[in-house]
Amino acid sequence: MLRVSGLFIHPVKSCRGIAVAAAEIDALGLVGDRRFLVVDETGKFLTQRTHARMACIATALDPARLTLSAQGAGTVSVPRASDPAAPLRPVTVWKHSALQAEDCGPAAAAWLSEFLGLRCALVRIGPAFERHVLKKAGRPGDLFSFADGAPLLVTGEASLADLNDRIRANGGEPVPMERFRPNLVVSGGTPFAEDDWPVLRIGDVVLRAAGKSDRCIVTTTDQRTGERGKEPLRTLATFRRDPVEPSSVYFGANFINESKRGALQVGDAVVVG
Repeated sequence: MLRVSGLFIHPVKSCRGIAVAAAEIDALGLVGDRRFLVVDETGKFLTQRTHARMACIATALDPARLTLSAQGAGTVSVPRASDPAAPLRPVTVWKHSALQAEDCGPAAAAWLSEFLGLRCALVRIGPAFERHVLKKAGRPGDLFSFADGAPLLVTGEASLADLNDRIRANGGEPVPMERFRPNLVVSGGTPFAEDDWPVLRIGDVVLRAAGKSDRCIVTTTDQRTGERGKEPLRTLATFRRDPVEPSSVYFGANFINESKRGALQVGDAVVVG
């Protein structure tokens, strides 16, 4: 029996995530997930790939506001809801450019700029934002947030257990699931079975596969301290490397929410196909 064993949302792309007991689905994926983005002065997105210190920024959501905090830096909060009076900024996330996002104001920009040591700003998804899924599995009407390539990332507990056994055998320290920044963690099944799941049905929610997830340096970043290591990429490269694209190593799978509304809870049964 496969079950949802973990649900995570990451309110700000590349900042610290939040474990939740339940989550709603909307047109863009999990409600509250990657609805905010840190951008540089040109509107280009910032991530832990080049700014590991972003891992030290904790996020918290209440019904009305997003709050950012970090040790020794205090807090700053902004409204979650769209503001019709907010200036629109064109932003770039990977192959998507000129995405229209709402500027969250000078207080958030000043706090982030001070903490990260560069001029930057916080933007939010509003009614003017539209980003289509570019993956082959995408269909008309499939939209998503500031996530990398698809609305949801699914990982398996069995996959992490297998990987950590291999890391230990290589003399390394096991890594927690948060290193992979998933949305949905599934218990049961066999290691890396998620690679081949075509469709997931969780109650009334249907998720469509969009390909394996190619992993990067973020997985080597401690999500509490921002410190980098060699694992899990060193070990993943020994057995999860793409034979055609050798620079790619995989862990987890991308999914598109075929259902544009619904709800998920930890403990829900997961049906494949």
